[in-house]
Amino acid sequence: MFHLIWLVPLLPLIGFAVLTFTQGRLIRPAVAWVGAGSVGLSAAVALWIGANFILHPPAGHAYTLTVWHWISVAGFRPTVGFYLDNLAVIMMLVVTFVGFLIHLYSTEYMAEDSGYSRFFAYMNLFVASMLTLVLADNLLLLYLGWEGVGLCSYLLVGFWYRDPANGEAARKAFVVTRVGDVALTIGLLLLYTHLGTLHIQPLMHRAAEQWPVGSSLATAAAFLVLGGAVGKSAQLPLQTWLPDAMAGPTPVSALIHAATMVTAGVYLIARTHVLFALAPDAQLAVAAVGAATLLLAGFSALTQRDIKRVLAYSTISQIGYMFLALGVGAWAAAIFHLMIHAFFKALLFLASGVVIHALDDEHDIFKMGGLRRELPSAFWPFLLGGMALSAVPFISAGFYSKDLIILDAWSSSAGSPWLWAAAWIGALMTSLYTFRLIFIAFFGEAKTRVRKRPGVRMMVPLVTLSVLSVIGGCLELPAYMGNAPLFTNFLHTVLPSVHALAASRTETVLELLSGVASLGGIYLAYLLFLRYPEWLRGFARQPWGAALHRFWAGDWAMDWLYDRVLVRPYHWFARVNRSDAIDSVYRGLAVVSEAIHGGLSDTQTGVMRWYALTMVVGSVIVLSISVFL
Repeated sequence: MFHLIWLVPLLPLIGFAVLTFTQGRLIRPAVAWVGAGSVGLSAAVALWIGANFILHPPAGHAYTLTVWHWISVAGFRPTVGFYLDNLAVIMMLVVTFVGFLIHLYSTEYMAEDSGYSRFFAYMNLFVASMLTLVLADNLLLLYLGWEGVGLCSYLLVGFWYRDPANGEAARKAFVVTRVGDVALTIGLLLLYTHLGTLHIQPLMHRAAEQWPVGSSLATAAAFLVLGGAVGKSAQLPLQTWLPDAMAGPTPVSALIHAATMVTAGVYLIARTHVLFALAPDAQLAVAAVGAATLLLAGFSALTQRDIKRVLAYSTISQIGYMFLALGVGAWAAAIFHLMIHAFFKALLFLASGVVIHALDDEHDIFKMGGLRRELPSAFWPFLLGGMALSAVPFISAGFYSKDLIILDAWSSSAGSPWLWAAAWIGALMTSLYTFRLIFIAFFGEAKTRVRKRPGVRMMVPLVTLSVLSVIGGCLELPAYMGNAPLFTNFLHTVLPSVHALAASRTETVLELLSGVASLGGIYLAYLLFLRYPEWLRGFARQPWGAALHRFWAGDWAMDWLYDRVLVRPYHWFARVNRSDAIDSVYRGLAVVSEAIHGGLSDTQTGVMRWYALTMVVGSVIVLSISVFL
């Protein structure tokens, strides 16, 4: 059955092709069946393959399928081939299953949009590209999927392109992520030049054999791979594109933030973990980037008014947790949080879509209120998703994944008290900004009337993801709850175990402090945003308080900095260099072409005697050349 793995990315790709070549001529129910159905079939095939892989694993716990040889030039022979191991199985199931739920939701959410067929064509291509990325057996094919999700993010963020702001957001996402893509491209060239292959498994084996720990080549390659991961996963300093990506439809936000694009960087680092093990400086940089990002994004989320931008900054922060885990060598913990995050973040975005849909496209949380009673179909899923995001102890899946990362940040041999402190403060901030959103939008007095209610196709994904956001943590139970690390054990054939220091009573204290961060943040949010909101109003009236609010709301002035350091100088140089030497060459070619055209035009007089004379002279010249030369 493993030989059918090629169907998993192919089915969404077929859906994309059908919707593209019919050019919107299909009726909407047919579009829904093709768009959502192709991803549903892909999810069914993935589930069947995944179940067989878990129950009857292949020899060596890995399976490689070569479809065809793509290129063959001077010994360079990358293939279109797929590699299935425990890590790929998890990623495949997450992408297809969560992707299908988002597609099903979209069939109702986008039902009245004029670009219905175009939307599903882009979404299908997005899923096909992500599946190509996670299943590729070589880095060149992975890079094809990598660029595919980048293209689709541009198309989907700017889906409502008639609004110039949406087009600008799409261009920003495309350009900023290209910075990381250039770094990754250089990294692939370096790896092939020195190791002679881009097939992932042989590449990692050769790197471990030929490069010693701390090697300058391994360090350079790891930092270049990190550059690519930072761009796609919206980590410092390339995180500025993700909040603006909220310009796209809500299902797009769910797909980008939960199951596809932003997790690509985490997957890439995990897949190439051997490089980072050989480059301790690069691995430390991964942890530092994650710790800094989760804190900065958490403070920015506290100041947002747009419900989707709050969730966007929460995504940046949660990806930061995954980077922190990767950086301290807790590889399995990072992937576990990736999976759980896909469940609850998709749930939160889809629930926010119900709110936006019900309130006639209202995004401002301060214009909502009272939705706990007015719109319970959105409140309860949002509450469960918010509890998972906040890692509420024992009753949310997010508790088990995030608690594992916070503990490893301390106990890992690559961890430190500083990294633990960043993770702990981030957990407190997460609860604070999550329940700020919940208390403002769903409690208090209603400010906007509910005009629409979600139907079955929107509710089924919400209910399914709600259940997963509660029970998903059962796959990794800590020692004090039965010691059943099923998820970590499943990944041990692919990713090394965390090098933890000796267990001690400190772990119990750390676990209690994690619970304090979660519940304390919720209680603080209750005091500041529900019980005594005048406290914050007084703070905001202070000049320094208002300035701090603007600073955090503006993404710590990162856009301002990039605009003045990069964008404006580039525009100035383009204006100054408008008439450069290169342009003179092309203008010269144009002048010569015009002159030749004019000369030839002058010969077209319409006089027959002139044409006859020309033919005679030409014949004489040709004959003379033939005879004398």
